Amino acid sequence: MQTPNLPAIRALRPAWNKGRIAGQKLPLKPKHVCAIRVRLELAENSRDLALFNMAIDSKLRSCDLVRIRGVDVMASGQIKARASILQSKTQKPVRFEIPEGTRASVAKWMENPLMVGFKFLWPGRFHERMHISTRQYARIVRDWDLSIGLEVTTYGTHSMRRTKVTQIYKKTGNLRVVQLLLGHTKMDSTVHYLGVELKDALAI
Repeated sequence: MQTPNLPAIRALRPAWNKGRIAGQKLPLKPKHVCAIRVRLELAENSRDLALFNMAIDSKLRSCDLVRIRGVDVMASGQIKARASILQSKTQKPVRFEIPEGTRASVAKWMENPLMVGFKFLWPGRFHERMHISTRQYARIVRDWDLSIGLEVTTYGTHSMRRTKVTQIYKKTGNLRVVQLLLGHTKMDSTVHYLGVELKDALAI
């Protein structure tokens, strides 16, 4: 009698997120933003200060943030007041303002001798990469969070993207504005992203 083929028995692997807090990362509060900026200024870390400011103000995904080039934010030797980036996820451009403080920090970083010959704003370490990786950026964000005592399982790279739009939504209640700033193609994505209740979204 022929024995039917049975599936191979494999040892159960622990879930990748076992022991971790899953779900959306919380946006930073204004006091957190201020605290991180002060620490970076005191440490005279011009690269991280420029990266932090750009992450907050551009509201870009980490994959797009690490790929920002000098020509994307500079024209005629000056940092632009407004820039446009083509999103890798949607292949659609998104525009964002670059406030004066961020322009000053980016300009100072670009004067650093380490930037000579590089077209990307955030060069990779030891010239191994054209720009820093998203994993390296995540480690940098983790260091920022730890420096002010934040729980790293609650905050992350997406906290940078959510911070400014969360404050804008709280002040205006305008989902359409937030949708445009984030470069979302569907309002449903914006509603889910902000964690807005459906009844509140319909009322707005």
